[in-house]
Amino acid sequence: MSRLQILRKSTAIAYRALLRNKLQTILTMIGMTIGVATVLTMVALGSGAQAAIQDQVRAAGMNVIVVTSGNYKMQQQWTSQGEAEEPAAYHPPPRNKRIPLWRTAEWRGAGGASLLRVYQPGSNPIQDLERGGQNAAGLGGAQTLTLEDAEALRSLSGVQSVSGGVAENVTAGFDQRTWFTKVHGEGTSLPAIRRAWIFPHGRFFNNKEVAGAEAVAVLGSIASEKLFGTVSPVGSEIVIKARRYRVIGVAASGSWMVPAAEGDDQFDAIYVPVTSGEKLMERKSLDTITVSTASTGDVTRVSKAITALLRARHGLSTEQPDDFTVAGQAHKTLAKGGMRTDIARAVTGNVANLDKVTLDQLGKTLDRASRTMTALLASIAAVSLIVGGIGIMNIMLLSVTERTREIGIRRAVGARSDEVMLQFLMEAITLSLSGGALGILFGVVASGSITRAAQWSTSVSPLAIILSFGVSATVGIVFGYYPAREASRVTPMTSLRYE
Repeated sequence: MSRLQILRKSTAIAYRALLRNKLQTILTMIGMTIGVATVLTMVALGSGAQAAIQDQVRAAGMNVIVVTSGNYKMQQQWTSQGEAEEPAAYHPPPRNKRIPLWRTAEWRGAGGASLLRVYQPGSNPIQDLERGGQNAAGLGGAQTLTLEDAEALRSLSGVQSVSGGVAENVTAGFDQRTWFTKVHGEGTSLPAIRRAWIFPHGRFFNNKEVAGAEAVAVLGSIASEKLFGTVSPVGSEIVIKARRYRVIGVAASGSWMVPAAEGDDQFDAIYVPVTSGEKLMERKSLDTITVSTASTGDVTRVSKAITALLRARHGLSTEQPDDFTVAGQAHKTLAKGGMRTDIARAVTGNVANLDKVTLDQLGKTLDRASRTMTALLASIAAVSLIVGGIGIMNIMLLSVTERTREIGIRRAVGARSDEVMLQFLMEAITLSLSGGALGILFGVVASGSITRAAQWSTSVSPLAIILSFGVSATVGIVFGYYPAREASRVTPMTSLRYE
């Protein structure tokens, strides 16, 4: 008889044996069902909480990097590398004094703007800039960011979404109403970056509308309220710079961490496809490239990678400063918070690893906390699974004792010890797998019920289901092996004399 035939025969005998003891079989399966269901529910709660925390942090923009065209440097402000320099007029280096290879000076332009200039000792960079010499103001007022640059950033490791954008203050009108706000030309990835966004009306524009530079618009909730009140604007037309745009959606805040307020740059704004924005504003370069990272802990590393890639694409030598700025959320938070502007700029400029301190540590702390909570919940649930396994072992040992005479008859008519062992092992595995399958079903139902009743986030992944089923099979093998081995060691003479 082949191994496959032996396995089929042993499985059939095990199945008939379980049916003869229905109540015992059901009670044993209930133990496994409770164990697997508890494990699956606890893991779903832990995974859901972890995902909810990460979503809230990303919704607040802590994983967002903004690349801005040009590199004007205001007094005591940071460069894209996070370094601060005090503004200085040019002074020729003293003779017979050791000086660094490179120095910096600040050129002040119209409107209070200034440009940090790297120069070699012995030259006068301020005069060179004022004369319009080599690289003069080509960095402070540079307009070198392009859609191709934005597309190139998608290839960087750790980058999740990229959206190139242009922006301009405009007056939008509908019927007799007007509202002064900002219009943004953006890519289709912006809602994925601004994770706090929801769309109570309509949708965001798609790739086809961007490629065709179609005249469609998405209103922020504040702009929509000012122009249309409480009525849905979808399908209506607004006028911007004598051009008509069909409204296809309204973007609103879906997170308490990102409130919508009049004058903000997210929901008091109008969004059009970036290609339409370039036509509206009559420009070929981008103002910004907005990048989101897969993890908050990747912000510092990705910022450096963005700087290196854009410098290479723009052909900047080591002597030239960046013609763009790269800033994470940490700089913006300090600069826009309650701290005095000059102090905030000094702090953000002089702490070179500010993003690393705030974002990396935040991301790692959240990851550790989430993993710890998930492991704790899974450990507690695993106790139930172990109890279920012990129940299987207990029932199987009792079954061996009760069925000693049956085992002896099988051995007397020619059954080998390994066939008897396989029969009892298949009984244990059948109990654990059946209980595991029911446990998975109850676990999925319980997770969904918790989400609806308590409004807690739960996440049941296919991997968790497969893992639960595998664990239940392992429990059956581990806890069923010893009783099966004991059954196979019963000799025919002993079992036939047993009463």
